[in-house]
Amino acid sequence: MDIAANIKEVRRRIARACERSHRSPDEITLVAVTKGFEASIIRTAFGCGIRDFGENRVQEAEGKISQLADLKPDVIWHMVGHLQSNKAKTAVEIFDIIHSIDSIKLAEVLSRRVEKPLPVLLEVNVSGEATKGGFSVEEIAVAVGEIRRLPCLGVMGLMTIAPFVADPEEVRPVFRKLRELRDYLGLEHLSMGMTDDFEVAVEEGATMLRIGRAIFGDRRQ
Repeated sequence: MDIAANIKEVRRRIARACERSHRSPDEITLVAVTKGFEASIIRTAFGCGIRDFGENRVQEAEGKISQLADLKPDVIWHMVGHLQSNKAKTAVEIFDIIHSIDSIKLAEVLSRRVEKPLPVLLEVNVSGEATKGGFSVEEIAVAVGEIRRLPCLGVMGLMTIAPFVADPEEVRPVFRKLRELRDYLGLEHLSMGMTDDFEVAVEEGATMLRIGRAIFGDRRQ
């Protein structure tokens, strides 16, 4: 697994997608998702220029972030998976940004636990899949308004997980809808797009891509 070559190829594909959509690659944050990969692999990716890393589970992330404490302040840790309320205290201590606020209750718990400003994104279940969490399209405007009033949480944007399909073009309407919601709500960021569909996400306005397999291969754990 040549991580450096993979990162270079992902960045090339991002640049091509930006060119097609008349955007600049500087608008895109590449978040390398490291669930299932040990700290040494993360350190390798850091050496290849990656500065943003995403983790899905608080318990797994806690150990790795501790091992990589020397990379601060240059590294930014993103919580990109489902976050349980009972993990909120640890999450606000170890993560710099949380992508997956999926309820007002969770936001309230985080607001009580955090001691410094914390950027967050709200998860939207754009496709309406029963297996996915997040606010519905109809709920998100009210949720943004309520969470914006909570102390110490800064609502920076929206996040979604697109359906898993064979043709990435099938999820274009999902990404487009999230962009329309973001614009309507006056937010900045769109966290959308993973290994199988990130180019479409870029074309539809993504500002944060959550990419694991295209960089690291299949999970080792």
